[in-house]
Amino acid sequence: EVQLVESGGGLVQPGGSLRLSCAASGFTFSSYAMSWVRQAPGKGLEWVSTINYGGGDTTSYADSVKGRFTISRDNAKNTLYLQMNNLKPDDTAVYYCSADGQYIYWGQGTQVTVSS
Repeated sequence: EVQLVESGGGLVQPGGSLRLSCAASGFTFSSYAMSWVRQAPGKGLEWVSTINYGGGDTTSYADSVKGRFTISRDNAKNTLYLQMNNLKPDDTAVYYCSADGQYIYWGQGTQVTVSS
């Protein structure tokens, strides 16, 4: 059974940091490009970041998070990460990880709330 399980979300003040994790199982993690996508309240899905399959030496970011967020992966642990620094209220959203390869898989999401 394929599973993507996000964790690490929560409530943080503006300027704070969070590290999201996405634990993968049931498929060959290293063979899949991995992404983070978010959905703010009342809005559609917004792509955040992608890391390529394999060694993860290629990453890309939405302009809204560039310089503040860092995506990474640990293929030995089948885990995807998103380090989020200098968080802003506009970063408030449910964050989903997705796997894109032979198939596309999605996690259930983790809530991030940035508020004072």
